[in-house]
Amino acid sequence: MLTKTIILCLLWLLSAPTTRAENGWKTIHNNDEWQCLDSVKWQRPDTTRRKRRYQQNAGEKKKDTMNDVDTNYIEPQRYNFTVMVQNTNNFEVYVLNSQQEHHLTLAPEPTMRIGPYAGWRWIFLGYTIDIKHPFFNNSEQKGKEFDLSLYSARVGIDLYYRKTGQDFKIRRFSMGDNIDTAPLNGMEFDGVESKLKGFNIYYIFNHRRFSYPAAFSQSTVQRKSAGSPIIGIGYTRHTLRVDWPEFYRLVFNNLKMKTKYEDVEGSLKPEKIRYTNIAVSGGYAYNYVFARNWLLAGSATIGLAYKHNSGKIVEENFSLSRIISNNIDINATVRLGLVWNNMKWYVGSSAIMHAFNYHDNGLSTSNLFGNVNVYAGMNFGKRGKLKKNKSKTALE
Repeated sequence: MLTKTIILCLLWLLSAPTTRAENGWKTIHNNDEWQCLDSVKWQRPDTTRRKRRYQQNAGEKKKDTMNDVDTNYIEPQRYNFTVMVQNTNNFEVYVLNSQQEHHLTLAPEPTMRIGPYAGWRWIFLGYTIDIKHPFFNNSEQKGKEFDLSLYSARVGIDLYYRKTGQDFKIRRFSMGDNIDTAPLNGMEFDGVESKLKGFNIYYIFNHRRFSYPAAFSQSTVQRKSAGSPIIGIGYTRHTLRVDWPEFYRLVFNNLKMKTKYEDVEGSLKPEKIRYTNIAVSGGYAYNYVFARNWLLAGSATIGLAYKHNSGKIVEENFSLSRIISNNIDINATVRLGLVWNNMKWYVGSSAIMHAFNYHDNGLSTSNLFGNVNVYAGMNFGKRGKLKKNKSKTALE
Protein backbone atom coordinates (compact mmCIF):
# COMPACT_ATOMS: atom_id res chain seq x y z
CA MET A 1 0.00 0.00 0.00
CA LEU A 2 2.84 2.32 0.85
CA THR A 3 4.47 1.53 -2.48
CA LYS A 4 1.35 2.50 -4.43
CA THR A 5 1.14 5.78 -2.53
CA ILE A 6 4.78 6.65 -3.33
CA ILE A 7 4.27 5.90 -7.06
CA LEU A 8 1.16 8.10 -7.25
CA CYS A 9 3.02 10.95 -5.56
CA LEU A 10 5.91 10.72 -8.03
CA LEU A 11 3.55 10.76 -11.03
CA TRP A 12 1.81 13.84 -9.62
CA LEU A 13 5.13 15.64 -9.15
CA LEU A 14 6.25 14.86 -12.73
CA SER A 15 3.00 16.02 -14.33
CA ALA A 16 2.67 19.25 -12.40
CA PRO A 17 5.49 21.26 -14.15
CA THR A 18 4.21 20.19 -17.58
CA THR A 19 0.72 21.40 -16.77
CA ARG A 20 2.06 24.71 -15.50
CA ALA A 21 4.22 25.09 -18.67
CA GLU A 22 1.24 24.48 -20.93
CA ASN A 23 -0.84 27.00 -19.02
CA GLY A 24 2.01 29.48 -19.24
CA TRP A 25 2.37 28.97 -23.00
CA LYS A 26 -1.36 29.50 -23.48
CA THR A 27 -1.15 32.72 -21.53
CA ILE A 28 1.77 34.00 -23.60
CA HIS A 29 0.07 32.86 -26.78
CA ASN A 30 -3.14 34.70 -25.92
CA ASN A 31 -1.53 37.91 -24.73
CA ASP A 32 1.42 38.25 -27.10
CA GLU A 33 0.32 36.37 -30.20
CA TRP A 34 1.75 38.78 -32.79
CA GLN A 35 5.00 39.20 -30.87
CA CYS A 36 5.50 35.44 -30.81
CA LEU A 37 4.86 35.04 -34.51
CA ASP A 38 7.16 37.94 -35.41
CA SER A 39 9.90 36.49 -33.24
CA VAL A 40 9.66 33.09 -34.89
CA LYS A 41 9.65 34.62 -38.38
CA TRP A 42 12.66 36.75 -37.56
CA GLN A 43 14.63 33.76 -36.28
CA ARG A 44 13.67 31.30 -39.09
CA PRO A 45 14.93 31.87 -42.70
CA ASP A 46 12.27 32.46 -45.39
CA THR A 47 12.49 29.18 -47.31
CA THR A 48 9.63 30.09 -49.65
CA ARG A 49 11.47 33.16 -50.92
CA ARG A 50 14.64 31.13 -51.44
CA LYS A 51 12.66 28.47 -53.31
CA ARG A 52 11.11 31.05 -55.63
CA ARG A 53 14.52 32.56 -56.28
CA TYR A 54 16.01 29.12 -57.03
CA GLN A 55 13.19 28.30 -59.45
CA GLN A 56 13.64 31.63 -61.21
CA ASN A 57 17.42 31.17 -61.54
CA ALA A 58 16.96 27.60 -62.76
CA GLY A 59 14.52 28.77 -65.42
CA GLU A 60 16.86 31.53 -66.59
CA LYS A 61 19.80 29.11 -66.66
CA LYS A 62 17.82 26.62 -68.74
CA LYS A 63 16.77 29.36 -71.14
CA ASP A 64 20.35 30.58 -71.48
CA THR A 65 21.60 27.05 -72.08
CA MET A 66 19.17 26.54 -74.95
CA ASN A 67 19.29 29.90 -76.74
CA ASP A 68 22.05 32.10 -75.37
CA VAL A 69 25.06 33.03 -77.49
CA ASP A 70 28.22 34.92 -76.71
CA THR A 71 27.32 38.39 -78.00
CA ASN A 72 31.01 39.27 -78.23
CA TYR A 73 31.15 36.82 -81.15
CA ILE A 74 27.57 36.67 -82.48
CA GLU A 75 25.07 39.50 -82.84
CA PRO A 76 21.52 38.08 -82.73
CA GLN A 77 18.87 39.08 -85.25
CA ARG A 78 17.09 42.34 -84.38
CA TYR A 79 14.37 42.31 -87.04
CA ASN A 80 11.24 40.28 -87.69
CA PHE A 81 10.95 40.52 -91.49
CA THR A 82 13.24 40.22 -94.51
CA VAL A 83 12.95 40.50 -98.30
CA MET A 84 15.56 39.25 -100.74
CA VAL A 85 16.31 38.65 -104.41
CA GLN A 86 18.36 35.53 -105.16
CA ASN A 87 20.00 33.96 -108.19
CA THR A 88 20.39 30.16 -107.86
CA ASN A 89 22.62 28.07 -110.14
CA ASN A 90 22.27 24.28 -109.87
CA PHE A 91 24.89 21.90 -111.23
CA GLU A 92 25.43 18.14 -111.38
CA VAL A 93 28.24 15.86 -112.58
CA TYR A 94 28.36 12.08 -112.96
CA VAL A 95 31.62 10.15 -113.37
CA LEU A 96 31.25 6.48 -114.36
CA ASN A 97 33.97 3.86 -114.65
CA SER A 98 32.90 0.67 -116.42
CA GLN A 99 34.22 -2.87 -116.17
CA GLN A 100 36.21 -2.28 -119.34
CA GLU A 101 38.12 0.52 -117.54
CA HIS A 102 36.41 3.15 -119.65
CA HIS A 103 35.95 6.51 -117.93
CA LEU A 104 32.90 8.62 -118.74
CA THR A 105 32.01 12.08 -117.39
CA LEU A 106 28.46 13.35 -117.93
CA ALA A 107 26.85 16.63 -116.93
CA PRO A 108 23.79 18.62 -117.97
CA GLU A 109 23.89 22.34 -118.58
CA PRO A 110 23.69 24.23 -115.27
CA THR A 111 20.29 25.74 -114.52
CA MET A 112 20.00 29.43 -113.69
CA ARG A 113 17.06 30.68 -111.65
CA ILE A 114 16.14 34.03 -110.17
CA GLY A 115 13.31 35.16 -107.96
CA PRO A 116 12.11 37.02 -104.86
CA TYR A 117 11.99 35.72 -101.30
CA ALA A 118 10.24 36.97 -98.17
CA GLY A 119 10.55 35.81 -94.59
CA TRP A 120 9.20 36.25 -91.07
CA ARG A 121 11.69 35.12 -88.46
CA TRP A 122 12.47 31.48 -89.36
CA ILE A 123 9.75 31.09 -92.04
CA PHE A 124 11.23 31.86 -95.47
CA LEU A 125 9.40 31.41 -98.78
CA GLY A 126 10.20 32.31 -102.38
CA TYR A 127 9.79 31.48 -106.04
CA THR A 128 12.36 31.30 -108.84
CA ILE A 129 12.11 31.24 -112.64
CA ASP A 130 14.44 29.35 -114.97
CA ILE A 131 16.21 32.09 -116.94
CA LYS A 132 17.47 29.82 -119.72
CA HIS A 133 14.14 28.09 -120.35
CA PRO A 134 11.31 30.30 -119.02
CA PHE A 135 8.76 28.50 -121.22
CA PHE A 136 10.33 25.03 -121.11
CA ASN A 137 7.53 22.58 -120.36
CA ASN A 138 8.89 19.22 -121.53
CA SER A 139 8.99 17.39 -118.19
CA GLU A 140 10.55 14.26 -119.72
CA GLN A 141 13.70 16.07 -120.82
CA LYS A 142 14.01 18.49 -117.95
CA GLY A 143 15.42 17.34 -114.62
CA LYS A 144 13.85 18.06 -111.26
CA GLU A 145 15.67 19.22 -108.18
CA PHE A 146 14.73 20.31 -104.68
CA ASP A 147 17.37 21.49 -102.23
CA LEU A 148 16.59 22.94 -98.81
CA SER A 149 19.03 23.79 -96.04
CA LEU A 150 17.85 24.85 -92.57
CA TYR A 151 20.24 26.44 -90.08
CA SER A 152 19.88 27.03 -86.34
CA ALA A 153 22.42 27.78 -83.63
CA ARG A 154 23.02 24.13 -82.74
CA VAL A 155 21.58 21.98 -85.53
CA GLY A 156 21.54 22.09 -89.33
CA ILE A 157 19.45 20.06 -91.77
CA ASP A 158 19.90 19.41 -95.51
CA LEU A 159 16.98 18.02 -97.52
CA TYR A 160 17.39 17.14 -101.20
CA TYR A 161 15.59 15.43 -104.04
CA ARG A 162 17.01 15.17 -107.55
CA LYS A 163 15.82 13.41 -110.66
CA THR A 164 17.82 13.76 -113.85
CA GLY A 165 16.20 14.47 -117.18
CA GLN A 166 17.28 13.51 -120.67
CA ASP A 167 19.61 16.48 -121.07
CA PHE A 168 23.00 14.99 -120.15
CA LYS A 169 25.99 15.76 -122.32
CA ILE A 170 29.28 13.89 -122.64
CA ARG A 171 31.98 16.06 -121.07
CA ARG A 172 34.85 13.59 -121.26
CA PHE A 173 35.37 9.99 -122.33
CA SER A 174 38.49 7.85 -122.15
CA MET A 175 38.88 4.26 -123.37
CA GLY A 176 42.64 3.92 -123.82
CA ASP A 177 44.26 2.30 -126.86
CA ASN A 178 45.27 5.78 -128.13
CA ILE A 179 41.76 6.40 -129.42
CA ASP A 180 40.83 10.04 -129.98
CA THR A 181 37.53 10.58 -128.17
CA ALA A 182 37.38 14.37 -128.62
CA PRO A 183 34.51 14.18 -131.18
CA LEU A 184 32.23 12.93 -128.38
CA ASN A 185 32.79 15.95 -126.13
CA GLY A 186 29.61 18.01 -125.81
CA MET A 187 27.44 15.37 -127.49
CA GLU A 188 24.03 14.70 -125.94
CA PHE A 189 23.39 11.32 -124.34
CA ASP A 190 20.01 10.45 -122.84
CA GLY A 191 20.92 6.94 -121.69
CA VAL A 192 21.50 7.92 -118.04
CA GLU A 193 18.73 8.26 -115.49
CA SER A 194 19.27 8.86 -111.82
CA LYS A 195 17.16 9.66 -108.80
CA LEU A 196 18.46 10.70 -105.42
CA LYS A 197 16.65 11.69 -102.24
CA GLY A 198 17.83 12.03 -98.68
CA PHE A 199 18.79 14.25 -95.77
CA ASN A 200 21.70 15.24 -93.54
CA ILE A 201 21.43 16.28 -89.88
CA TYR A 202 24.48 17.69 -88.12
CA TYR A 203 25.31 19.15 -84.71
CA ILE A 204 27.49 22.22 -84.07
CA PHE A 205 29.51 21.98 -80.87
CA ASN A 206 30.75 25.57 -80.46
CA HIS A 207 27.32 27.07 -81.12
CA ARG A 208 27.75 29.93 -78.62
CA ARG A 209 30.59 31.51 -80.62
CA PHE A 210 30.24 30.05 -84.11
CA SER A 211 27.16 30.81 -86.25
CA TYR A 212 26.19 28.88 -89.38
CA PRO A 213 23.17 31.19 -89.90
CA ALA A 214 25.53 34.19 -90.15
CA ALA A 215 27.10 32.71 -93.28
CA PHE A 216 24.19 30.92 -94.96
CA SER A 217 20.88 32.40 -93.79
CA GLN A 218 21.83 35.99 -92.80
CA SER A 219 19.81 35.78 -89.57
CA THR A 220 22.78 36.68 -87.33
CA VAL A 221 26.07 38.57 -87.72
CA GLN A 222 29.44 37.05 -86.83
CA ARG A 223 31.47 39.75 -85.07
CA LYS A 224 34.63 37.77 -84.22
CA SER A 225 36.24 34.84 -86.01
CA ALA A 226 35.38 31.41 -84.61
CA GLY A 227 35.18 27.77 -85.63
CA SER A 228 33.50 24.58 -84.50
CA PRO A 229 33.73 20.80 -84.92
CA ILE A 230 30.69 19.23 -86.58
CA ILE A 231 29.23 15.74 -86.39
CA GLY A 232 26.24 14.39 -88.27
CA ILE A 233 24.29 11.53 -89.78
CA GLY A 234 22.80 11.14 -93.24
CA TYR A 235 20.45 8.98 -95.26
CA THR A 236 20.18 8.78 -99.05
CA ARG A 237 18.35 6.59 -101.52
CA HIS A 238 19.94 6.23 -104.98
CA THR A 239 18.65 4.84 -108.26
CA LEU A 240 20.92 4.79 -111.32
CA ARG A 241 20.32 3.39 -114.81
CA VAL A 242 22.94 3.38 -117.58
CA ASP A 243 22.10 2.24 -121.11
CA TRP A 244 25.50 0.90 -122.13
CA PRO A 245 24.34 -0.52 -125.52
CA GLU A 246 23.03 2.92 -126.51
CA PHE A 247 26.22 4.62 -125.35
CA TYR A 248 28.59 2.32 -127.24
CA ARG A 249 26.44 2.57 -130.33
CA LEU A 250 27.11 6.30 -130.13
CA VAL A 251 30.82 5.66 -129.62
CA PHE A 252 31.20 3.34 -132.62
CA ASN A 253 29.21 5.67 -134.87
CA ASN A 254 31.37 8.72 -134.11
CA LEU A 255 34.86 7.35 -133.50
CA LYS A 256 37.30 5.49 -135.66
CA MET A 257 37.26 2.01 -134.17
CA LYS A 258 39.10 -1.13 -135.26
CA THR A 259 36.08 -3.29 -134.56
CA LYS A 260 32.39 -2.96 -135.35
CA TYR A 261 29.59 -2.38 -132.90
CA GLU A 262 28.00 -5.71 -133.84
CA ASP A 263 31.10 -7.49 -132.53
CA VAL A 264 30.57 -6.23 -128.96
CA GLU A 265 26.81 -5.74 -128.91
CA GLY A 266 26.18 -9.17 -127.40
CA SER A 267 28.32 -8.43 -124.33
CA LEU A 268 26.56 -5.16 -123.52
CA LYS A 269 23.41 -4.73 -121.49
CA PRO A 270 21.70 -1.88 -119.62
CA GLU A 271 22.65 -1.58 -115.96
CA LYS A 272 20.33 -0.49 -113.15
CA ILE A 273 21.40 0.00 -109.55
CA ARG A 274 19.33 0.72 -106.46
CA TYR A 275 20.97 1.21 -103.09
CA THR A 276 20.53 2.92 -99.73
CA ASN A 277 23.26 4.92 -98.02
CA ILE A 278 23.54 5.49 -94.26
CA ALA A 279 26.46 7.70 -93.28
CA VAL A 280 28.14 9.07 -90.17
CA SER A 281 30.15 12.22 -90.84
CA GLY A 282 32.44 14.62 -89.07
CA GLY A 283 34.28 17.79 -89.97
CA TYR A 284 35.07 21.38 -89.13
CA ALA A 285 33.61 24.80 -89.95
CA TYR A 286 35.19 28.23 -89.61
CA ASN A 287 33.89 31.80 -89.90
CA TYR A 288 36.61 34.35 -90.68
CA VAL A 289 35.71 37.99 -89.98
CA PHE A 290 38.32 39.86 -92.03
CA ALA A 291 36.68 43.31 -91.80
CA ARG A 292 33.71 44.95 -90.10
CA ASN A 293 30.44 43.40 -91.35
CA TRP A 294 32.38 41.06 -93.69
CA LEU A 295 32.47 37.29 -93.29
CA LEU A 296 34.24 34.52 -95.19
CA ALA A 297 32.97 31.06 -94.21
CA GLY A 298 33.97 27.53 -95.06
CA SER A 299 33.22 24.03 -93.82
CA ALA A 300 33.89 20.46 -94.87
CA THR A 301 32.55 17.16 -93.57
CA ILE A 302 33.59 13.66 -94.61
CA GLY A 303 31.39 10.67 -93.94
CA LEU A 304 31.72 6.91 -93.95
CA ALA A 305 28.65 5.50 -95.67
CA TYR A 306 27.34 1.97 -95.50
CA LYS A 307 25.37 1.03 -98.62
CA HIS A 308 22.74 -1.66 -98.94
CA ASN A 309 21.81 -2.88 -102.41
CA SER A 310 18.14 -3.69 -102.90
CA GLY A 311 17.57 -7.37 -103.56
CA LYS A 312 21.20 -8.32 -103.05
CA ILE A 313 21.70 -11.74 -101.43
CA VAL A 314 24.39 -11.94 -98.77
CA GLU A 315 26.91 -14.62 -99.61
CA GLU A 316 27.83 -17.35 -97.14
CA ASN A 317 31.14 -16.94 -95.30
CA PHE A 318 31.14 -13.28 -96.24
CA SER A 319 34.12 -11.87 -94.31
CA LEU A 320 34.21 -8.56 -92.50
CA SER A 321 36.97 -7.29 -94.78
CA ARG A 322 34.84 -7.98 -97.86
CA ILE A 323 31.85 -6.27 -96.26
CA ILE A 324 33.97 -3.18 -95.62
CA SER A 325 35.59 -3.17 -99.06
CA ASN A 326 32.33 -3.78 -100.94
CA ASN A 327 29.85 -1.77 -98.88
CA ILE A 328 31.71 1.17 -97.33
CA ASP A 329 32.10 4.36 -99.37
CA ILE A 330 33.16 7.92 -98.64
CA ASN A 331 30.83 10.90 -98.96
CA ALA A 332 31.58 14.59 -98.49
CA THR A 333 29.85 17.95 -98.13
CA VAL A 334 31.55 21.33 -98.64
CA ARG A 335 30.10 24.78 -97.93
CA LEU A 336 31.55 28.17 -98.83
CA GLY A 337 30.16 31.62 -98.17
CA LEU A 338 31.03 35.30 -98.50
CA VAL A 339 28.66 37.89 -97.05
CA TRP A 340 28.49 41.55 -96.08
CA ASN A 341 25.83 42.18 -93.43
CA ASN A 342 25.28 45.25 -91.23
CA MET A 343 22.04 43.72 -89.84
CA LYS A 344 19.85 46.10 -91.87
CA TRP A 345 21.19 45.34 -95.37
CA TYR A 346 23.05 42.29 -96.65
CA VAL A 347 24.58 40.97 -99.87
CA GLY A 348 26.61 37.85 -100.54
CA SER A 349 27.18 34.52 -102.21
CA SER A 350 27.19 30.91 -101.00
CA ALA A 351 27.86 27.45 -102.40
CA ILE A 352 26.91 23.98 -101.17
CA MET A 353 28.37 20.83 -102.77
CA HIS A 354 27.57 17.17 -102.03
CA ALA A 355 29.65 14.24 -103.28
CA PHE A 356 28.58 10.57 -103.25
CA ASN A 357 30.61 7.55 -104.32
CA TYR A 358 29.57 4.04 -105.24
CA HIS A 359 31.41 0.93 -106.40
CA ASP A 360 30.28 -2.63 -107.02
CA ASN A 361 31.11 -5.44 -109.47
CA GLY A 362 33.57 -3.41 -111.52
CA LEU A 363 31.30 -0.37 -111.85
CA SER A 364 32.07 2.76 -109.86
CA THR A 365 30.32 6.10 -109.91
CA SER A 366 30.91 9.50 -108.39
CA ASN A 367 28.05 11.97 -108.20
CA LEU A 368 28.71 15.64 -107.47
CA PHE A 369 25.83 18.11 -107.21
CA GLY A 370 25.04 21.37 -105.51
CA ASN A 371 24.11 24.99 -105.99
CA VAL A 372 25.66 28.45 -106.02
CA ASN A 373 23.58 31.38 -104.76
CA VAL A 374 24.03 35.13 -105.19
CA TYR A 375 21.67 37.29 -103.15
CA ALA A 376 20.88 40.76 -101.80
CA GLY A 377 18.23 41.85 -99.33
CA MET A 378 17.17 43.86 -96.32
CA ASN A 379 15.67 43.32 -92.86
CA PHE A 380 12.93 45.48 -91.37
CA GLY A 381 10.43 45.59 -88.49
CA LYS A 382 12.46 45.67 -85.28
CA ARG A 383 11.46 43.20 -82.63
CA GLY A 384 9.30 44.48 -79.74
CA LYS A 385 11.85 44.04 -76.95
CA LEU A 386 14.43 46.06 -78.84
CA LYS A 387 11.90 48.84 -79.47
CA LYS A 388 11.09 49.05 -75.73
CA ASN A 389 14.77 49.20 -74.78
CA LYS A 390 15.35 51.93 -77.36
CA SER A 391 12.40 53.96 -76.04
CA LYS A 392 13.65 53.67 -72.44
CA THR A 393 17.10 54.87 -73.49
CA ALA A 394 15.59 57.86 -75.29
CA LEU A 395 13.51 58.84 -72.23
CA GLU A 396 16.49 58.65 -69.92
